[in-house]
Amino acid sequence: MTKRFSVAATLVTVLWAATVWASGPTAALNFLVIKDESGKPVRNAAVVLHPVNAKGKQERGGFELKTDSEGKTQFEGVPYGKLRVQVLATGFQTFGEDYDIAEPEKDITIRMKRPQKQFSIYEDHEGTPKKDAPGGEKDSGKPQ
Repeated sequence: MTKRFSVAATLVTVLWAATVWASGPTAALNFLVIKDESGKPVRNAAVVLHPVNAKGKQERGGFELKTDSEGKTQFEGVPYGKLRVQVLATGFQTFGEDYDIAEPEKDITIRMKRPQKQFSIYEDHEGTPKKDAPGGEKDSGKPQ
């Protein structure tokens, strides 16, 4: 019973939001989310869609989709214009980019990258001279 209610509530929400959001020509978007290093699909990634106004500001509202086991998800009824797409997945950097939607169907492939190592001033880094490197004298601040 709760599963039926959940599916019905989701369907009603999507239909209501699509009619409110879309007032003009609309597009069908197909997303493919893959790992940058291997090209393998990223399952259960959150693909968040936000409309963007003419000034480049993100508007209220939007939709969240989830990718399937093949890294795919889709959405129909997206109005033409600017659209901000954000993708979040565990173990990957957050992806974000604006797209100009101007055709009835658009395929978007998103390559997710692993987080980069943090830079610390307390560690030795390749190519960076050390403060106490041999051959280099420390500046005592006194004129010689």
